[in-house]
Amino acid sequence: MKSVLEFQAPRLSDKPWVSAILRASGELACEYCFGNLYMWCTVYGNTIARMGDMFFARDSVGRPAYLFPCGTGSKKKAVDALLEMEKEDGCPLTLYCLTPKKVRELENLYPGQFAYTPAREYYDYIYNTDDLIHLAGRRYHGKRNHIAYFKKTFDWRYEPLTERNMADCLAMNDAWEARNREKNPQDIDNEAVAISRAFQHYFELDFTGGVLYADGRVVAYTFGEALHETAFCTHVEKAFADVRGAYPAINREFAAHALAAYRYINREEDAGSEGLRKAKESYCPALLLPKYTAVHKG
Repeated sequence: MKSVLEFQAPRLSDKPWVSAILRASGELACEYCFGNLYMWCTVYGNTIARMGDMFFARDSVGRPAYLFPCGTGSKKKAVDALLEMEKEDGCPLTLYCLTPKKVRELENLYPGQFAYTPAREYYDYIYNTDDLIHLAGRRYHGKRNHIAYFKKTFDWRYEPLTERNMADCLAMNDAWEARNREKNPQDIDNEAVAISRAFQHYFELDFTGGVLYADGRVVAYTFGEALHETAFCTHVEKAFADVRGAYPAINREFAAHALAAYRYINREEDAGSEGLRKAKESYCPALLLPKYTAVHKG
């Protein structure tokens, strides 16, 4: 029997209905951003589907995995529809991005039918916006010092990311990739595909970004999108590591100039990288959002 769900690659024309559902949900996880799904869809084979007021997404790299359904409709009907996919997929249903609240919700609907595993590498680092703007107190002393050095050493300026400076950002990104590709060629190449797709449709995706110049050249840029009225999700942040203070400066300037209206900033996961984990922890997240994977035992 054919499933009631018809998955297809996300199109720009899907953005209005998808974003309406996702924003109304109040989710804080980075997976619930249309732009994030769209920019990575050719890398991970992301596809999406709709059933009434419920949104579905599927990751097709390796064994299919499904984002925990989102929307105002029945979660029971939504998961039942995904359970119908088991025969089509030829494997037990796997759900990802379950916060502790969603684990309880799924367990109440299907007692004992799913096995849950924490996915630590995908926990989201979520910060109070005021903390990233003001960097107050002893815990941010090092960040303030690096920023002070940057501002004293260079003839610097911050600009919003616009059509006028996008080419500068792409040139900087090419240089950054060339410097870092040897560390992990596959991940760098995958990210290059996603970033290229993001810049190609930057304005249609309602992205917001910032650019940092030092002595006339771009040394850092960043961009992301709103999760909803109270939270913003930063998808990409790039800086030259040998320019002292560039990373904390773009972080601070972007938060101060573009994100002050949001209560929270989600700076996404560490992907299991010890270096990235230490960097994200150094900004003192207000919340480390746990995420679990659920596999159907049937």
